Amino acid sequence: MAGLWVGVAALVAAGKRRRWSPKPLMWSAALWTLKHVPHYSRQNLRVSRSLCSAGYDSNEKTFDKILVANRGEIACRVIKTCKKMGIKTVAIHSDVDASSVHVKMADEAVCVGPAPTSKSYLNMDAIMEAIKKTRAQAVHPGYGFLSENKEFAKCLAAEDVIFIGPDTHAIQAMGDKIESKLLAKKAKVNTIPGFDGVVKDADEAVRIAREIGYPVMIKASAGGGGKGMRIAWDDEETRDGFRFSSQEAASSFGDDRLLIEKFIDNPRHIEIQVLGDKHGNALWLNERECSIQRRNQKVVEEAPSIFLDSETRRAMGEQAVALAKAVNYSSAGTVEFLVDSKKNFYFLEMNTRLQVEHPVTECITGLDLVQEMIRVAKGYPLRHKQADIPINGWAVECRVYAEDPYKSFGLPSVGRLSQYQEPIHLPGVRVDSGIQPGSDISIYYDPMISKLITYGSDRTEALKRMEDALDNYVIRGVTHNIALLREVIINSRFIKGDINTKFLSDVYPDGFKGHKLTESERNQLLAIASSLFVASQLRAQHFQEHENARVPIIKPQVADWELSVKLHDEVHTVVTSNSGPTFSVEVDGSKLNVSSTWNLASPLLSVNVDGTQRTIQCLSREAGGNMSIQFLGTVILKSFPSFPATERAIQSHVQQCRCPFSSARAELETLLLREWPGLTIASGCISSGAGPQEFHFLLPLLNQAKTLKLMIGLGK
Repeated sequence: MAGLWVGVAALVAAGKRRRWSPKPLMWSAALWTLKHVPHYSRQNLRVSRSLCSAGYDSNEKTFDKILVANRGEIACRVIKTCKKMGIKTVAIHSDVDASSVHVKMADEAVCVGPAPTSKSYLNMDAIMEAIKKTRAQAVHPGYGFLSENKEFAKCLAAEDVIFIGPDTHAIQAMGDKIESKLLAKKAKVNTIPGFDGVVKDADEAVRIAREIGYPVMIKASAGGGGKGMRIAWDDEETRDGFRFSSQEAASSFGDDRLLIEKFIDNPRHIEIQVLGDKHGNALWLNERECSIQRRNQKVVEEAPSIFLDSETRRAMGEQAVALAKAVNYSSAGTVEFLVDSKKNFYFLEMNTRLQVEHPVTECITGLDLVQEMIRVAKGYPLRHKQADIPINGWAVECRVYAEDPYKSFGLPSVGRLSQYQEPIHLPGVRVDSGIQPGSDISIYYDPMISKLITYGSDRTEALKRMEDALDNYVIRGVTHNIALLREVIINSRFIKGDINTKFLSDVYPDGFKGHKLTESERNQLLAIASSLFVASQLRAQHFQEHENARVPIIKPQVADWELSVKLHDEVHTVVTSNSGPTFSVEVDGSKLNVSSTWNLASPLLSVNVDGTQRTIQCLSREAGGNMSIQFLGTVILKSFPSFPATERAIQSHVQQCRCPFSSARAELETLLLREWPGLTIASGCISSGAGPQEFHFLLPLLNQAKTLKLMIGLGK
């Protein structure tokens, strides 16, 4: 059974602490927590769902106060566990992050500098001063920033402050790709064939590449996150790769050392979560499949991997633990492997920190990794044996970014979230985020909006829940990558498990173009859009009748609405009629029934089309008839360029009109109101002095305006 991550702060009753049993957290506990946090952070606590059921023993004394040296979703994630464990928290922030969610969630907050990371979140002097000021006993670094900085860990140790992570020896050894590869070989971990030393210059790089055999991977020794990496297929690319990688490594890590190894073509990226303590114990917590990447950065992750069998999983886990023990590793860490089509696996690197994608491991094992890190940092031994670690169900994580997926699979987008609604009302959904409506996605920090995680009893259920969650995720104000994420998880290759690190470029060789509608989906969209348009017209008519009685309205008696709808440069004739909340729609010869509550004020609209349930988002409706709809993840622009029945009626009326203008005006108003429900002709808009031929002015006006108030002026 799934539990809820609600940040239960060591449940207190009558001044006594209760022992928290490892059962799913219930709403009673959640409500207790919500009464003791500010209103602005309650929703963030309540709705971030963790589908793990790790318990907390309140008799274990850990720390009174922890400073979280990070920002955004990971800072919020750490704070939630601290609250569950009864630990007070200190948030650090830059001046532009003063109103951020993680600041509001923490018990205390300290500004450590201006927006640039070098002057704030990487400013060790300012952070050390914040630690002294708040008397924090320990620091959790999250991921990124100072999480793998051995100098920061040394500074903390000098002040008798606990670093919630491995010791400096492990950080140093595993943070250097050359040293870590040598240690891996010594620990009998499979490694990629390559040169184990530092490459001195481009000429040596070419010589080594020829000895290894092309293709080769040129990598920054101190690198990570896909930076300082180049693939070379010949001598010229090796020289260019050496130059560019060394420059990028120097600017990103302050270390331009490079190594070269054999490039494994079309591999999978599969990693093993490990957990060690200070008593020589270490566990492997199963694997995570992380092969869907763009620019060497992960986009979609899942646990377990559909590719591994139990024998390969065990072998990878045992080698990961062997490496951890070789450096006396004592915290949560991740050993990354490349796996070829024959299930041969090779050590890639070890991340000595909490990984971004850790939630999927929590879902299938029931462990709270942040809680385990805090326990280990305090000196407690691991509570579990290897045989205790299960694989229960399946979990999928999508990284939701403020990015334009149509440009290189995701170029950053900045802006302010004008509307934001997480899909936490759906079953099996967890959202790890650190934002709220009004939050800014700035140029200074990573453009991640959230991590969206779904859990199911099997992979099929987890993916279906992810599909629904993406459809129900409301993000306005910035461009986002939901369209790409949705296309990935419904792709037939992905569903079959036929994936590798080149999946995106293989499936979309010309770049991502959005969802390609089938004929059935196109008809569904046309039917939904037409019904939505008519519903909005009828709604406008209703409000005019009840709230604007001064404007004369003749109640229309229209059986069918004949519309011309433009979609992707094609114009379709659609005939729509309604009976209550159900519309009968004829689209290019196909008849469909569309029903909904038609709550036009809601950002989400659940629509049933002939028994198929769809969730759409109407992003905009313009007075001129243009409509922007998010359908199957992709934003699609539609317009209603003309109303054939209205045009024909006006043309006929103009041709037959031979009466004085005063009579024609009344007849025309009646005609327009009959043919166009919801239309208001403001008093005095049609003036005298024009002959019948002037009525032709209405036709282009109708095509352009299509407003609820049509201002008609024919001269004096």
